[in-house]
Amino acid sequence: MNSNTTGEMAHHSSRRPRRLGSLPLRGEDWGGGRTADRVRQLVLPAARAISDHSCRTLAFKGKRPACFALPVVMLLQLTIAVAAARAADPLAAARETMVAEEIEAAGVSDPRVLQSMRATPRHEFMPAAYRQYAYFDAALPIGERQTISPPYVVAYMTEQLRPQPTDRVLEIGTGSGYQAAVLSPLVKDVYTIEIVPALGKRAERTLKRLKYENVHVRIGDGYQGWAEHAPFDRIIVTCSPEKIPQPLVDQLAEGGQMIIPVGERYQQNLIRVTKRDGELVREPLQATLFVPMTGAAEETRETLPNPARPGIVNGTFDQLVGESRAPAGWHYLRAAEVVQDDPDAPDGPFLRFANSTPGLPSRALQGLAVDGRQASRLTLSARVRGESLGPGLDPSERAAIMITFYDARRAAIDTVVLGPWTGSFGWRDVSREIAVPLAAREANIRLGMHGGTGILGIDDVRLEAVAAKKPTP
Repeated sequence: MNSNTTGEMAHHSSRRPRRLGSLPLRGEDWGGGRTADRVRQLVLPAARAISDHSCRTLAFKGKRPACFALPVVMLLQLTIAVAAARAADPLAAARETMVAEEIEAAGVSDPRVLQSMRATPRHEFMPAAYRQYAYFDAALPIGERQTISPPYVVAYMTEQLRPQPTDRVLEIGTGSGYQAAVLSPLVKDVYTIEIVPALGKRAERTLKRLKYENVHVRIGDGYQGWAEHAPFDRIIVTCSPEKIPQPLVDQLAEGGQMIIPVGERYQQNLIRVTKRDGELVREPLQATLFVPMTGAAEETRETLPNPARPGIVNGTFDQLVGESRAPAGWHYLRAAEVVQDDPDAPDGPFLRFANSTPGLPSRALQGLAVDGRQASRLTLSARVRGESLGPGLDPSERAAIMITFYDARRAAIDTVVLGPWTGSFGWRDVSREIAVPLAAREANIRLGMHGGTGILGIDDVRLEAVAAKKPTP
């Protein structure tokens, strides 16, 4: 099962994708993506030789032989290294931009994690049709109704795992292999399990080709873990069960930590679990949305969504995740927080979005089940307030509420907009009746600025099925 937060439904952030145009994107063109090793092996020895020769020459001429006089040589060394790195991996700059704008700016700060994100060639783990979007922060299809997680989600979960160089890590949900590749340089060994044979075999081939030699892939039901190699110092689960599987608890070492999304099909929380004296200590991190853990986990799921009567969870934003100001039920937040003490708010808490840089994301998302065969029309409504709302880099980037429908293959089939809104205005009610595509099986509702600028308040978000009209006798 592949990881995928923001829903297995691929969506795009408000920042435009970094298209890679006609650049070759086959794995052999980049030689496996291990740029740092190639630079270290080929460039640095030559640069050191230049440096040593310069020192000897200065000493022979009676000058101070210390390499304090070698800033020019050092600059040459750096220039050669950078040029070699870019020649070997033309996408390194795209990864740098992605890490700076979508990951580091969003709060991930562990330098080891950031470096691994810069070094891991995400495009190598994606189908050719989607490689032009490789360094765009979005979940994208990888086949078998699965997706590769957005880079921010991978980085966030990796940081929260707190990986150490001596750790043995178990990953449940190999998917494309990207998460395992990011973990590889941070830990001793990664044991990763994928329940879908086609995905697991493809990921194993990719990881071997790229020489991630400490990653071990197994085809099987992740619910059962990998007992032969237990106990594990860390466990990372990139698909969502309703409850934590007991085999994973048993295979977590004493003092070990597990990062796992748990909950209902479309309402999950990412939590950190620490094993202390044989007991689990849980720490909620944030609301999230992952593909379900299939196999034994899905067979025992007790709470199922009702696609005939879709609705919004926590549309009044009065439920928070732990001690944070993040609303429960809403995931992938950017530049958004719950405001609880605004005297002008008519009904208490509301979700506030703020953005001053055109094109930057400011959003909150929620997934839900909806079957176009059972719910043909919906009413989407909310209460909104705007302050200096303006467009982003493109006139279409504006404050709004959007709902995107997906078919059974999780391909987007239609997007409907409530809004957009511009300028400044006080609290007001807005609504729209929506025709649900017959092929719809899921939907993703997105609140926020979508690249626009200004301050937007949203409260009392509702989605209700419209009763079918009875035929006139």
